[in-house]
Amino acid sequence: MNAKQWSRDLAMGVRFAFTGGREGWVRALLTAVGVGLGVALLLLTTAVPSALASRNHRSNARDDFTYSGNKLPKADDTLIIARSDTTFRSSDVRGRLLEPEGSRAPLPPGVGKFPGTGEMVVSPALEKLLGSDSGKLLRERIPYRITGTIGQSGLIGPSELAYYASGKGLENHLTGGSVERIDYFGPSNANRSQPLDPVLLLLVLIVFTVLLLPVGVFVAAAVRFGGERRDRRLAALRLVGADGRMTRRIAGGEALAGALLGLVLGTGFFLVGRQLAALMVVRDISVFPSDLNPSPALVLLIAVAVPAAAVLVTLFALRGVVIEPLGVVRAAQPPRRRLWWRLLLPLGGLALLYPMVGQGAANGDFNEWLVIGGTVLLLVGVTALLPWIVEAVVARLDLGTVSWQLAVRRLQLSSGTAARMVNGIAVAVAGAIALQMLFAGVEGAYTKDTANDLNRAQMQISLKNDVPLAEAGRQLARTEGVRHASVISQTSVGDRAKEARTEVEAAIGTCAELREVARLASCRDGDVFLIHRSDLDRETKRFSTPGNTVYFDPAYEGSKSHPVAWKVPATVKAAEPHEDPTGYTRGGLLFTSGALPKAAAADLDQKVFVSLDRSVPDAAEYARNTAARLDPLADEWTLTATTQSQQFRSIRTGLFVGATCVLLLIGVSLLVSQLEQLRERKKLLSSLVAFGTRRRTLSLSVLWQTAIPIGLGLLLASAVGLTLGAVLLKMTATPVRVDWASVLQMTGVGAGVVLAVTLLSMPPLLRLMRPEGLRTE
Repeated sequence: MNAKQWSRDLAMGVRFAFTGGREGWVRALLTAVGVGLGVALLLLTTAVPSALASRNHRSNARDDFTYSGNKLPKADDTLIIARSDTTFRSSDVRGRLLEPEGSRAPLPPGVGKFPGTGEMVVSPALEKLLGSDSGKLLRERIPYRITGTIGQSGLIGPSELAYYASGKGLENHLTGGSVERIDYFGPSNANRSQPLDPVLLLLVLIVFTVLLLPVGVFVAAAVRFGGERRDRRLAALRLVGADGRMTRRIAGGEALAGALLGLVLGTGFFLVGRQLAALMVVRDISVFPSDLNPSPALVLLIAVAVPAAAVLVTLFALRGVVIEPLGVVRAAQPPRRRLWWRLLLPLGGLALLYPMVGQGAANGDFNEWLVIGGTVLLLVGVTALLPWIVEAVVARLDLGTVSWQLAVRRLQLSSGTAARMVNGIAVAVAGAIALQMLFAGVEGAYTKDTANDLNRAQMQISLKNDVPLAEAGRQLARTEGVRHASVISQTSVGDRAKEARTEVEAAIGTCAELREVARLASCRDGDVFLIHRSDLDRETKRFSTPGNTVYFDPAYEGSKSHPVAWKVPATVKAAEPHEDPTGYTRGGLLFTSGALPKAAAADLDQKVFVSLDRSVPDAAEYARNTAARLDPLADEWTLTATTQSQQFRSIRTGLFVGATCVLLLIGVSLLVSQLEQLRERKKLLSSLVAFGTRRRTLSLSVLWQTAIPIGLGLLLASAVGLTLGAVLLKMTATPVRVDWASVLQMTGVGAGVVLAVTLLSMPPLLRLMRPEGLRTE
């Protein structure tokens, strides 16, 4: 058989699909919608690397902190920039204060000109928030007048909250880590991202494999829509002289037509989805539509692979169908499916993954081809085993209500069609269970417990040294929603004014505030304490010897500090160490406010531990607003019980976004498939109604036809998912532990999607169950 004959037969199939009247158009359209949804998701997936690269490029282009020690001298092309980030109701707000030092000072990307005194330029999302009623509290914290917006080149996403405001007197704070002098915006060595470790890289590979495989399953199922009616048309072709091979190629051409139309629809769906991407915000992540640019090579691969797969899947599906001039031998009892070759797929997957068992994170990267191949074979094994399981189970089902018997008989005659509808959801659930096990198993390695005592404080605020200590404590304590505020000032004390050989920390506060960081037997204003710690006693001994002279804030090379001398009095008291609310145990000296030399009060870093009243809505926002009034450069942290790796959180967010898209595809594709099945049974349903069958009985039979395969599919998916999850955990050298609640949750989500699709298909079903459906043209 030459290529010319193949092309001629395929072209004939394409013509039949588009010129075969309403029947051909409906089937082609159903196939195109199913394929188009899969193509759109594939295109969006191939565009993800481009979107991430664009976000990273813009993020690097606006880098402004090099942590170079502030050695850059003042010049006509320098700019002092201060970090003024904040948080508003769990959303991060990126803030910068700008003070240009010359006419050639660098402008931030996306900013046309420097804001004037009391002015700021903001991102469109922040401008919208500040103008809304919900942004009133944030408006109090950022009291600048908006004079412009930040362009796309200065933002990582359309939903980012960011602003640049005018700063003043920032040079006085250059010694702090949040203020720096720069002469350019751009990437620095200090901000280079760390490469993913082997376990996180494994997570990324599994996430992409698990999310994309159901898409391929749905595309393969979509090209087989309308199979029974198509086969009857093929029998007519045999009657006019076509041989069996020719009819199969013509059938492949019909599938090719649907796939080509699906590429067009998929492109349209992708373009619509790309425009809608700017409106979607998932866990503070958003992308600009222009960032979603699929790789040309991957687009070409999709354009070639999808039509080719459509033809191959059709030829494979017709391999056991005998098409004769007088009909298609499909209604007869089909031969029993064989199990042995179906077991080879999951066993082959386990064989590919087995060499990496016990490798863990300490033995280099996992072999990506073995990981992808093994995972694909295991999950594809679900699609191979499910038809056999459905056939074996429904063959043994018998007695029951009329609706049950109608459903069972239909499944016995076409178990393969029922299994195809469920394959995609079963693969998705199996992959989700495996991923959930893997994430839960390795989460502990990327989640660390903090020493924060959340019963004592829930926030920590750092203020600059020019904020009066007592005033800071009073204002924060009087803030709405604040139960208690404890202000601790701190500095260092050295044995020499310059280049000190020995240096200890010193804390300053009231007696009540000092008791937050040390155990004091007795205390009154004017007392000085030395915390005794065995590991620091040698260093601190000279600081407790009466008559010794020590120096506050000793100077070092490049430092602008002005050390203040202090003679150790004979009345230094002993104190015992005590963890502060962040779990830190300090040593060194403690000064009550009356004992601190006045000259030393100018160079103090102030830290406030804030206890919030959780019954007050936005208590944290009120505290942040007070801190911003005291010091626009205040840093604040919400104390948490645990901290988690940013890379791990990013991967989990990506999984959440991808799983949402796949679930939407699953739901829509299942609905299209269900409608196609009902369309093919239109005359049968109408006949049953005409003979007196109750609509309730037929509706229940359709429900059973969906429930039985999905139940079996979810059981198989759970078994395969647990197996894959256990193997992946063994590969990462993590103890195997099954979170049964998560397993039930994943299976419940799958069942919920199917239930929703079934309910949505009920109105069309009721319309089809009319005797008028027997009319024929």
